[in-house]
Amino acid sequence: MAETPPFRLDPGSGIPFYRQIIDQVVLAVADGRLRPGAQLPTVRQLAVDLAVNLNTVARAYKEMEIRGIVATQQGTGTFVAERRPEKRSGERRKALGQLVERFLSLASVRGFTPQECADAILERMGGAPRR
Repeated sequence: MAETPPFRLDPGSGIPFYRQIIDQVVLAVADGRLRPGAQLPTVRQLAVDLAVNLNTVARAYKEMEIRGIVATQQGTGTFVAERRPEKRSGERRKALGQLVERFLSLASVRGFTPQECADAILERMGGAPRR
């Protein structure tokens, strides 16, 4: 199995563990750490690695499968799904706006300013933060 990015759970975030798993997979796919066809750990292995209930990981994997993020092949494993055709431009902008709003809300609760968020995004993408 190919190397997958490490999963980390934050018990103090207030975000359910299954959502944290989903968010981490989505981010790893978005930034290229997980490519289409990459195999994820088994439900059992990830539950052991994260010291969480098996049903927590199973719920995350099931939701990701429903959303088309991963595909499960019986007896083989769970893999990052091939990218689907993009939504129409208006739908994409709306979806992106919702993601940005959610991100900024979570960051604000943790005391980060919008400028700090923008700098972190630029840094993550390999650009230099604005000063």
